[in-house]
Amino acid sequence: KGMESSLTSVDLVIFVGALVSAMAIGFLAGRRDETSEDYFLAGRKIPWWGVAGSIFGSNVSANHLVGMMGIGFGVGFAQSHFEIGAIAGLMLLCYGFLPVYRALNVFTLSEYLEKRYDERSRLLYAIIMILLMVVVQMVPALYIGSRTTCILMGGNFVEQVQEGGKIALEVNYLYYIIIVLGLAGISATYTILGGLKAVVWTDFVQSILLLAGGLTLAFLTFNEIGGWGEMMALDQGNQGADKMRLYLPTNHLDLPWTGVVTGLMAMHCFYWGTNQFIVQRALGARSDREARMGIVAAGYLKLTIPFFAIGTGVAAYYLFLDRIPERTIYSDTAFSELVKLVIPLGYGIVGLISAGVIGAILSSIDSMMNSASTIVTVDVYQRYINPRASDRQMIRVGRVCIVAFVVLATLMAILVLDPNSKGHFFLQIVDYQGYLTPGLLVTFFLGIFWRRATGLGSFVTIIMGVFFSWVFQAVYDGCLGSIPAVSAYFGKQLNFLHRVVAVILLCLLTHVVVSLISKPDAEKGKLVWTDLGGHRPTSLRDLVIAVLSSILLLGILARVMVAGWLTPTVCGVLGGIWVLAVFVGSILLGFQKRREEPARDTSTFSLFLGDDRLWSGFLCSLAVFLMYHYY
Repeated sequence: KGMESSLTSVDLVIFVGALVSAMAIGFLAGRRDETSEDYFLAGRKIPWWGVAGSIFGSNVSANHLVGMMGIGFGVGFAQSHFEIGAIAGLMLLCYGFLPVYRALNVFTLSEYLEKRYDERSRLLYAIIMILLMVVVQMVPALYIGSRTTCILMGGNFVEQVQEGGKIALEVNYLYYIIIVLGLAGISATYTILGGLKAVVWTDFVQSILLLAGGLTLAFLTFNEIGGWGEMMALDQGNQGADKMRLYLPTNHLDLPWTGVVTGLMAMHCFYWGTNQFIVQRALGARSDREARMGIVAAGYLKLTIPFFAIGTGVAAYYLFLDRIPERTIYSDTAFSELVKLVIPLGYGIVGLISAGVIGAILSSIDSMMNSASTIVTVDVYQRYINPRASDRQMIRVGRVCIVAFVVLATLMAILVLDPNSKGHFFLQIVDYQGYLTPGLLVTFFLGIFWRRATGLGSFVTIIMGVFFSWVFQAVYDGCLGSIPAVSAYFGKQLNFLHRVVAVILLCLLTHVVVSLISKPDAEKGKLVWTDLGGHRPTSLRDLVIAVLSSILLLGILARVMVAGWLTPTVCGVLGGIWVLAVFVGSILLGFQKRREEPARDTSTFSLFLGDDRLWSGFLCSLAVFLMYHYY
């Protein structure tokens, strides 16, 4: 038996109108692309706010609005580590990796690997990133988008079934297929015609829709439950599920605290610093400073997600417990069930929220299609097939690649994924990524910060990173997990965040050993942070000292907090002040030399306020405060 649709005529008008407007903006923005640089990097003319909106829109797909809320509902506020910890990855990109990429004027990050190492590393990166973007990320985005839309539509799109004495909803498979095809077709159309410029501007508009929809749903949910304070009281009460804890036990099945402060931090560094479809937006910025400001602004937007998505998921848990205790609700359907429960019909609010969700899905799919096609066109077609390819030929190949990728992703979303899955799909995505990425992160990191890193070291490390991941997981689950002393701390099955830490350490050892026994290239050794970033020779040493001293101090504050000597809030304030002081000190002491900005005739105070490091300092101090305050 189906259920009544949540979308009235007014909702449908707003829903369709918002999406059509976003796509129209994309068509108009990209209609004049004439060169490959226009098509793949938007002519390198993206302003800082375009960079911020596109990074946020590309990252925050339905994976976040739906997936994050679902894990907040199923696991709790600990999922916020995926947002708070992301600030570390953004800072590594902003001040570590990006100056090197932009100084070399690359289209793709694999180009950097060839310049720094050799063509073997470039090709391996291209293969892995295409797998990640098309298979690991596009396919789940189509899945969750179609599943969510079906539940919101209600009627014949879903069926009620009995499960364990409760009622559950199952998606109609035929309608699931139809919506997958629709999402794929819409996003492919404007991406093919408009290139990155169309992607950036549609991402910007869709980010606004996402925030509007997410914040509206959060406001109405907390209004129903009595506010954030009431949710905290429920969580701490006798009936509470203790879902507002930011740190879970070391043997927790999904998010152990030891894994989120180590392995997850490393995965943030990969995702934000070496991921083509994220970094490509910063490469298209019209100046280095605007690229940095866009990255920092995207960081502030990221810190809203724990409150309007994850926190709302926790609130939904208590709301469902009170209002519909007879229902069985899975994590991936918590968002759409919440919309049906708290949103008043007939005012267009459901249409606005639905537009935000579908816009978020489209913004990630279009970004991945464009970036994957950029890699194939530049790293495979131009590099190996037609080195003298014209701009027109490059654009044509890019468009053909998008068609191929969207067909593959659509078929996999239909044939491989279960539209009625009961698991946490967001964590599964991250797990799959963790098998492929540790070696890449190590090879980028050492290539940018260590002159002695060699091409052979990079090639071996990327391959061994995949090998180590599979072997370490198999050995632990087959042998080590059965040892009581080990399983008591890490669990019977190895969490993917712990696995990532072990594999990265093995990859670091591999890269260093192989590089030391192989012959270095003196010219390639110059393509590092100190040389390309325009830094003094002592800058790297000063940076390492600043980072290590900050980690030490924050660790001491954490120990003080756990011991109960100071409250989490006080420790958060002290840690935030220290981090802000480090950034302010770097400005006052000339910690980093600026290469690209000419001297400006303005006051010292204005220059200080306009320095992106000041706003980075505020961003990082806010993230540190949150990590203590919600202990």
